[in-house]
Amino acid sequence: MTSTFPNVSISTERLVLRPLEDDDVPALAEMMNDELVGAWTDVPQPFTEAAARIWITEHAPAERAAGRGLDLAVTEFLTQRLVGVVQLGRTNWHVRSTELSYVIAPWARGEGYASEAALAIAQWLLGDQKFERIELRTAADNTASQQVAQKIGCISEGVLRNACIAHVRTEDGIWTDVRTDFIVWSLLPEDLDGVGEGLADTGGFTSFSNWN
Repeated sequence: MTSTFPNVSISTERLVLRPLEDDDVPALAEMMNDELVGAWTDVPQPFTEAAARIWITEHAPAERAAGRGLDLAVTEFLTQRLVGVVQLGRTNWHVRSTELSYVIAPWARGEGYASEAALAIAQWLLGDQKFERIELRTAADNTASQQVAQKIGCISEGVLRNACIAHVRTEDGIWTDVRTDFIVWSLLPEDLDGVGEGLADTGGFTSFSNWN
């Protein structure tokens, strides 16, 4: 029998992580059209509201039902504004391992939201859900995402050479692929000890390679 993640909401001091909803479509589309999201993820550019609706109504429920992962909106507790997305993927229920990705909207960067959201879902996974390993992959030049990984207690395990496709715009505005390395990070239950004080970051972008 396939294991699946529950439909869950996770609260922190400032954030609520919850399932994506139809009302998130405009804000999700706007967030995913950001230049840095286009550079560091495989989210299609331009990202339309139709694509956002497919993600929310078809892709995310299918990933959860099949046991492959979980997609959660990251919202501000006070305003309920969508400020990001966290995604679990490539989940192995026998090994109790999953891969964590995150994106923070440009208007919400610099507030520590990426670290706060990533730590919240990590504590839920390694605590309540009894997972034994969380993996993150960050592009070699994506220092913001690497800072998030470090601040939530991740350990760098090594480099997957030439394994990542990043993106740059040409002079005529067309996105083109650029090959680079992946840095692989892991987080185990014991790595969470003492983590959580004074979190701050500038935003983060991990691979989001399997969004569709």
